[in-house]
Amino acid sequence: MHLASLAMYVTPQPLADATAELWSFLRHHLAQARLSDLPESLDVTVPYDEAWLREDLLFSQTCGYPYVKRLRRKVRLVATPVYAHPGCDGPLMRSFVVVRRDSGFASLQDLSGAIAAINSPDSNSGANLLRAAAGPLARSGRFFGGTVETGSHGGSIDAVSDGRADCAAIDCVTFANLLRFTPARIEGIRILAETPATPGLPFITGGKVSDADVALMREALVAAIAAPSLSRARDILGLVDVAILTDADYEPVLSLARRALETGYSDWID
Repeated sequence: MHLASLAMYVTPQPLADATAELWSFLRHHLAQARLSDLPESLDVTVPYDEAWLREDLLFSQTCGYPYVKRLRRKVRLVATPVYAHPGCDGPLMRSFVVVRRDSGFASLQDLSGAIAAINSPDSNSGANLLRAAAGPLARSGRFFGGTVETGSHGGSIDAVSDGRADCAAIDCVTFANLLRFTPARIEGIRILAETPATPGLPFITGGKVSDADVALMREALVAAIAAPSLSRARDILGLVDVAILTDADYEPVLSLARRALETGYSDWID
């Protein structure tokens, strides 16, 4: 049995339910195309980053920074989702640099020496894009006074809200989901700045999956975008299209990291 794991945008529950509905549609479409060994439901037991390199992986979603750093040539790009949320531009998406609403920060420059919350050092939206925004402002390889690793964008929001950190970079899809489904969680937060935009979180499959099966998955995704039966699920997810991108399209993710390091910025190297 193949593995299907979609764990990027699955909280709160309406997102998990819509994601499960999307997979159900994709599974049916792929079964009609005679693809075999399709799981009935999405796996929720395998850690999302372990799923990416599983031999039995059929369908998953990864972050752009891990993809360009260590997954290229080990997995295959299927498609990149296009979301309708503010901050998204076709398949490109940016992060919002957020601070407490009552803080005195007026610009990104004011964050010099501040404590930044990052969800993970290998997160594009939470760390790489924040470093890209701060890199040109760094002096002697430093800009922030320190970092707090939180494990999730929600955890970074909470760290800023409760004063453990002064700022965080939250991807625009997560921010929109928080605003729609748990607005109380961000009521004490405001957007201070925006980061550069890079291609969003791609859907991937295993590195040994055939061209024919990749094509079938792309066809299934295109059908899901057009299916009237998925209209409500797409609205919940904010999903409006998919784009077929290449490795070259994701190269700016790595270029931003290199550019920040070239300015002498050395934080979050792993």
